[in-house]
Amino acid sequence: MKKILVTGGAGYKGCVLVPKLLSAGYAVVVYDLMLFGSDGLPKHPQLEVLKADIRDIPAFSKACQGVDTVIHMACISNDPSFELDESLSRTINFDCFEPMVIAAKQAGVKRFLYVSSSSVYGVSDAPEVTEDHPLVPLTLYNKYKGLCEPLLFKHQSPDFVCVTLRPATVCGYSPRMRFDLTINILTNHAVNKGVITVFGGTQKRPNIHVDDVTELYVNMIEYPVAKIAGETFNVGYENFTVAQLAGFVKKTVEEEFPAKGPITITTTPSNDNRSYHVSSRKILEKLGWKPKRNIEDAVRGLCAAFKDGRFGQDTMSNEAFVNVKVVKGLGLK
Repeated sequence: MKKILVTGGAGYKGCVLVPKLLSAGYAVVVYDLMLFGSDGLPKHPQLEVLKADIRDIPAFSKACQGVDTVIHMACISNDPSFELDESLSRTINFDCFEPMVIAAKQAGVKRFLYVSSSSVYGVSDAPEVTEDHPLVPLTLYNKYKGLCEPLLFKHQSPDFVCVTLRPATVCGYSPRMRFDLTINILTNHAVNKGVITVFGGTQKRPNIHVDDVTELYVNMIEYPVAKIAGETFNVGYENFTVAQLAGFVKKTVEEEFPAKGPITITTTPSNDNRSYHVSSRKILEKLGWKPKRNIEDAVRGLCAAFKDGRFGQDTMSNEAFVNVKVVKGLGLK
């Protein structure tokens, strides 16, 4: 049985990914600071949950013993989180990265999957932003994500397969829910306020369903080495403007909650100008992989969770659903 170590495994994507890994027959080690707790993880005999810091390289090295693949997702995530202390973001998102890669390789790990971000492209008016497009970071988050990529590939070897994924903005339901991501924010406001506020609106933002992107992470464990070694892949699906996304959310929520209609869309200026049209042609042509779900599927899944009362609390005011507020409140150093 292969053992898979997932950093950030108790987070938004991790709580969707880990059950998929277990269902696929892998033993799983979740390595996470547990800033948001671990309630979203299942109980399973093949799951080991470690509360640990990726900056603690001896602890990380020990956790890598007997591990076949590392899926590295842990970070201070999304751009607004850089309201936080810059040194915290740098130490977690950049300084410890190469020491982690070296520790994993020395421990005998065979594959290292680095989850970067499509936001490394910043702003681009290119009709198709491919993997060789220049990186134009607008925030420290984008900058550090991009700077880690070449550090990983320095250590690529026949016995240590390195691959980088640049996912689009993730959306949809997770047991460890976030309401600070575009589609999730818009849906939350539509369901609970009857009003969707669009910041800007003309920016193009690619999105990907959380179930699709985590299924890909599972697949990466078994793809042939020759197809993924040293490669970088964009992982997106649909490229729409924020205004178009709001329209999709409005239509779907009105269908799911007829009594809440009509839902109003208002527009206000934004200081977040990230805009890019990501091409995911490479991953389709090289790996035959493409998403199965669309924006509407993500919104319907969130609506079902609201109907079932799965969030259990006020999603509009509870800071537990917003990463930057949780981290600020903890005073992490």
